[in-house]
This record gives sequence, C-alpha cells and structure tokens, in this order.
Amino acid sequence: MNEENKTIKSTIQAFGKRLFGFIRGKVRSNEDAEDILQDVWYQLSSFGNLEDIENVSAWLYQVARNKVTDKYRKKTTDALEDYAFEDSEGELMFKEILLLDDANNPELALFKETFWMELEKALQELPENQREVFVLNEMEDLTLQEIADLKGENLKTIISRKGYAMKHLRNRLNYLYQELNY
Repeated sequence: MNEENKTIKSTIQAFGKRLFGFIRGKVRSNEDAEDILQDVWYQLSSFGNLEDIENVSAWLYQVARNKVTDKYRKKTTDALEDYAFEDSEGELMFKEILLLDDANNPELALFKETFWMELEKALQELPENQREVFVLNEMEDLTLQEIADLKGENLKTIISRKGYAMKHLRNRLNYLYQELNY
C-alpha cells in the first residue's frame, strides 16, 4: 500500500464517525448522510497531494457543508413517506394530507386522489352524528366547543363522537398509511 493510501485510510478512520454525525444532523436520512460522506471521501481521494491541506479537519467539514448545501440546491423528487403525518399519539393527520401541494408530484397526486375516495367511503360508514362532528372539526376548522354550542349538545358527547369517528377512520385507512411508509 502506498503512502497516500495509508494517509487517506488513517484520515477516514480518524474522522469518519464524527463527520458522519455532523452530516447526519443536517440531512433527512442516514442514506443521504452516507451518500454525502462518500462524496467527501471521493473528493479527498481525488485531491492529489494531501500534504497541501493545512488543516484536514477543517477541509473535511467544509467539503461536507458544501455537499449538504449542494444536495438541498438540487431539485429532487419528494418521497411519499415524507408526507406521512402523525401526531404525538400516532394518529394520522387527515387535514394535512388533504392539503399537500401535489402540483409537481404525480405519485402524491395519485395518493391524494385515492385517499379522498377512501376517506369518503369511510365517512359514509360512520353514523351521521359522528361524521358531522368529524367534518365540522377536521374539514371546516370548528373547535369541538363550537360544534357543541352549534348542536346544543354537551362537549363530552361531541368529544366522544369525534373519538369514535377517528378510531373508525384510523382503522379503515391504516392500509393507506402503511403504503405511504413502504
């Protein structure tokens, strides 16, 4: 093994984990971080004489920053799983899915069309009072208290109806969420 290869190998061993952690904090996935790290190592190996680099650490981190910036400047197609919305309790956030901009993403447009059709079917399966509470709250942005006042009913009753509706819809549309994450 020649001297330059030994230097590159020792540099990779010395900075690999820390540089990966630095990059990973700036990108969406481990795969993106690994790709960028590979680009950094390739640029290092293509540099020529490594002794010309005054501060190898600073040089590596600057190249990594530039590669991250380049990645975000490039126009990339969005993956459907980037649109998976869950709240802190793991529930699908219906409204956010329905409001996504699908103008430049035919895959997302098809998913939204399918989601709308399946949501309509699932809503029709609900009792009228549960469906009405769900639509008023999720689609028309009324608070549960406003719905209770509008209907002249107890807030706890409205909360219960919304809960039953969400449980049914979550179960009924779960397969779409699973497709979104594969």
